[in-house]
Order: sequence, then C-alpha cells, then structure tokens
Amino acid sequence: MGKLTGKVAIVTGGASGIGEGMVDLFSSEGATVIAADINEDALAKASEKENVHGMKLDVSSDEAWATFAKDVKEKFGQIDILVNNAGISSEKPYTEIGKGDWDFMMAINGFGSFAGMKHVAPIMVDQGQGSIVNISSYTAQIGQGFNHYSASKGAVRALSKAAATQFGRQGVRVNALFPGIIETPMTQALSTSKDLLDQLVQATPLQRLGQPRDIANAALFLASDDSSYITGAEIVIDGGFSAQ
Repeated sequence: MGKLTGKVAIVTGGASGIGEGMVDLFSSEGATVIAADINEDALAKASEKENVHGMKLDVSSDEAWATFAKDVKEKFGQIDILVNNAGISSEKPYTEIGKGDWDFMMAINGFGSFAGMKHVAPIMVDQGQGSIVNISSYTAQIGQGFNHYSASKGAVRALSKAAATQFGRQGVRVNALFPGIIETPMTQALSTSKDLLDQLVQATPLQRLGQPRDIANAALFLASDDSSYITGAEIVIDGGFSAQ
C-alpha cells in the first residue's frame, strides 16, 4: 500500500517540470492525481498516465478556481491534497520591471496560491482533514533578487503561515517548500548562460542543481500522514545554498 492510497490530490502546474515530478510520485504512491495546468497539449499527455487526470486551470482566475474545485469535488468525491505549484519566473532587472510585470507575476504566483486555498480549503474543512503544500522559493528567505519574483514568493510564504493558523483547528495542514535552483525546462530557458549555472553549482554546498524528484519527495512527506503533526512548517530544498 502506498503512502497516498485512497487520496485525491491536486497539483497545479502538474503537466511539466517540478509539478510533473510530483504528479508521477503521488500517483505511484496510490493517489488519484489531478494535474492542473494551462497547457492543453501537456495535459493530454499527463492524462495518459495511470491514475492521472489532466484538467485545464488558469490559477490567476478566481472564477476558474471556483469552478475547478467544484468540478473536482463532484467528480472524485473528495480533495485530500492540494499542491500550489504553478508559477512563472523572470530574469528582468528591477530597473525594467513595470506595473504590468508586477501584476502578472503576482496574479499567478501570489493570487494563484491564495485562490487555490480559498476554494479548496473549505472542502477539506468539511471533510475534517486535508494537506496543502505551497511552493515558495529560497528567494523568499534570503536577499536573492530585488524583483517581482522574490516578492511573489514572499507572498506565498506569508500566506502559508496565515493559512496554517486559519485552518489548523479544522484539521487542515498547510506547509511550504522553498526550492533552490531546480533543473527543469523553465530554469534552463531562463538561464542566460552556462557560466551562470556553473557559478550557482559552485556556490552550492552539495555541488549540484536540484532535481524535480528532490522537491517531489518533500511534497510527498508533507502530503502524507507521515507529517500528521506538522503545519506551518518551512522546508528549504536548495542544497545548502541559503545556509551560508
């Protein structure tokens, strides 16, 4: 029996990168997994996997979240796990960041996580149990990047703490993960040069970039009953970078 047997899990941004790693691990541990994403082609491929159902979702839309949460509950009967993983990044320097850039980043990374909890946590409360895992970033804990990305991940950190106190007495746990540089298509596309990645590896005590599985393993722990007495926690997964 897997760690998530009988559970229904939602993973936003679940069709690629870190999210796809979580979807694969959760399904292998017995969960029925809803891979929520905006990329329809990637969702079609995700739906070909065993115990995985691809569903389109624009996390920046309050209305889309309301409909999505209702549909998942009606189709699967319960929602036990929510991983707010969907997000975007940017390498734009602070001197070039405008209000539109700020609003777009916050809509997806900040509001997306808030809206997910807003619409899914009440379902979990009615069930008397549930686990929410929010994906922040190591940039929310150290002085790494004076930009809208760091601000959006700082919002996720604050919201996670607040939600943990809001819903804990009703049986719903909320925790946050803080990944460092993880080797995914998104980070490869954002990287300005191989030299930059090499510098980051050299500056990391464990001397490598993180892999999606590193984040998925931690998410599995927080999603499962193994962490039944943990809420409001923060786990940094950056190879020791921020410990220096």
